[in-house]
Amino acid sequence: MSKYSDKFKLEVVKYCVNEHHGYKDAAKHFNIPSPSDIRKWVRRYNEHGIEGLKRNINSNYSGEFKVNVIEYMHKNHLSLQETSYHFRLGTHSIVGKWERIYNEKGPKALYERHGKINNMNFKSRNKKINKTKEELIAENQRLRMENEYLKKLNALVQERIKREDKKK
Repeated sequence: MSKYSDKFKLEVVKYCVNEHHGYKDAAKHFNIPSPSDIRKWVRRYNEHGIEGLKRNINSNYSGEFKVNVIEYMHKNHLSLQETSYHFRLGTHSIVGKWERIYNEKGPKALYERHGKINNMNFKSRNKKINKTKEELIAENQRLRMENEYLKKLNALVQERIKREDKKK
């Protein structure tokens, strides 16, 4: 369920648009924590009218729709947020996810079902280690040296703090 009703959103938008109030003023007037929500509502209202304020319940988009969204975004040089406003998507992050899949695996990958993936398994599966034994040993030595350096630096800082505390 949405935090704010469609009726309330429309009231806030009309307060801004018709009465020429700023987003911060409207946020204060309607006791909304962030004016960024109002900015989004006004943008969606300007783009789609009252329908733009209604929550889009469709969360299962076809592969064809996803490809069209990404290609439209690229063709018109739109940002993720502008694209999500244009297509009445809930958030711009979904467009970013689709674009990443489109760029990494191609448009056909958007036709496949992508459910939630366990992040830990996903990361470990996709990590490809192409380092030689010598590179790994060198990296290990570098990391050990860096670790020792940070330990010594921390000890010096702690020592300095103790000296300053004694002076007081």
